Amino acid sequence: MDTAKVNENIKFLRKKFGYTQETFAEAVGIKRSLVGAYEEGRADPRLNNLIKMSSIFNVSVDTMITKDVKVLPEEELHRIGENEAKILAITVDKEENENIELIPQKASAGYLNGYTDPTYIETLPKFQLPFLPKNATYRAFEISGDSMLPLEPGTIIIGEYVENPVHIKNGKTYVILSKEEGIVYKRVFNYVEDTGKLFLVSDNKSYSPYQIDANDVIEVWESKAFISVNFPDQSNPKTDMSIEELTGIVQNLQSEIVKLKDSK
Repeated sequence: MDTAKVNENIKFLRKKFGYTQETFAEAVGIKRSLVGAYEEGRADPRLNNLIKMSSIFNVSVDTMITKDVKVLPEEELHRIGENEAKILAITVDKEENENIELIPQKASAGYLNGYTDPTYIETLPKFQLPFLPKNATYRAFEISGDSMLPLEPGTIIIGEYVENPVHIKNGKTYVILSKEEGIVYKRVFNYVEDTGKLFLVSDNKSYSPYQIDANDVIEVWESKAFISVNFPDQSNPKTDMSIEELTGIVQNLQSEIVKLKDSK
């Protein structure tokens, strides 16, 4: 990180957007003296504060730490903000380690509206799991319903952030945040490159697979662990399908959709 460039960018953007040091400090949630320390190069902003600032300025963190925003044309500065505003909001502990934020089932609607808001993310419960690799970002989601038995309602799914739906691996389970469906936990089959679609399949065969448009997907989290007070019942007859059987179901559904399109 170019510390001098960050300090200059903070000062320039603060003034450009009409903030005094005091009003900017209030917006970020820090002391006014810390804003002065940032701008004068006496302190380096923590990652969570950089994320808050980038949200306020509608400029990506990468832009703030690598570019001289004073020389960027106005149109390019706005374009950067529009194209890169979908920054993953995170929180960190005192040692700058990323937390795992928990989205309880009752908070799922709020997360759909506040997933990019650092202030909202900070209000979520947080915890650490030391056995997870440190080179990734994780989030926890409480699932509801019985569509993914033997995992029961109330189970906490720990997901690793996936930057793009094209990286989804067929047959793996993911938490998907989308405009139409909200938060769902499903086994996913990736047809993004062929049709622009994802097929979502429940482990409980009582539920039918369905497709969603990859363009509607907001976030993808690959499941890495789960937390539950109930041990899964592997003998449940609703959950005895293999990955091969599930793949066959999805392929048949895909063929039916193609036939329907061809007949129109």
